[in-house]
Amino acid sequence: MGLSGHDLLSVGDLGSAELEALLERSAELKRGADPGTPLARRSVALIFLRPSNRTRVSFEAAIARLGGHPIALFDREIEMGKRESVGDVGRILDRFVDGLVARIPSERDLRGLARAMKSPVINAMTDLGHPCQILADCLTVREQLGHLAGARVTFVGDGNNVCNSWIEAAQVAGIDLRVVTPSGYEPAPRVLQAAAQLPGAGGGRVLVTNDLDQGLAGTEVIYTDVWTSMGQEEQHEDRRQDFGPYQVNERVLERAPEGTRVMHCLPAHRGEEITDGVIDGPHSIVFEQAANRYWLQLALLAEIFGPTGSEG
Repeated sequence: MGLSGHDLLSVGDLGSAELEALLERSAELKRGADPGTPLARRSVALIFLRPSNRTRVSFEAAIARLGGHPIALFDREIEMGKRESVGDVGRILDRFVDGLVARIPSERDLRGLARAMKSPVINAMTDLGHPCQILADCLTVREQLGHLAGARVTFVGDGNNVCNSWIEAAQVAGIDLRVVTPSGYEPAPRVLQAAAQLPGAGGGRVLVTNDLDQGLAGTEVIYTDVWTSMGQEEQHEDRRQDFGPYQVNERVLERAPEGTRVMHCLPAHRGEEITDGVIDGPHSIVFEQAANRYWLQLALLAEIFGPTGSEG
């Protein structure tokens, strides 16, 4: 099954061949290939119930590049689940636009929108997953290492939505993923169990550990994220204490193999999960990583709304 006309709600929606084809299309576009204008005379709604910088700008720019018209909607405008039910929002939008990009907390609401709409729905982040971020990160790893299958990636931080999507990607793409967290912050067992059932390229492995040195052994990429995600602000001080020993700093890089790259999905809380010296240093590919959000999403939209895609 190709992507044309389909939803993209999680990394696990892709098979290994589809993921590789999407990354290759992204790379071709980045090298200057013409994506055409599959969104000409079409509109795409973007629901943002959480703050957004990279996600909104990269999606709006990509939609415009493909000839489409992005329509951004915010919480106070729709009050989804309060002013209108999730299903009603989806059914109404389906009559106005040709697709939806949704950045909303609830995975259940995301899937409710997808059920209510015939047009394609793209997950731009929920509390459970962040697939477009991780697909762009896979593009970055592929660029930097020359391969994705077998890449040794160490995620240091909370077992959050970004971590969950990395776990899915590890299975689909055959990545050697190490998840390093403080005790009590590991990814949910149901996430690990569900990912293990995904068909993959083979060779995928997920190691969950509280031991930073175990996670760093032989790694090629260190990846970190904020310790306190949106909606967890009341836990901030406790998390600062629990995650303190897991800060990605110069001492951690000394313990990692020479040439290890450092990634962060941003925004970064400098001085907490990562130091200035690391994020601005020679090992960092953080801003190259951020730039790839545009190229991945450009390719994703081009594939979904291509000539044989949904006409809304």
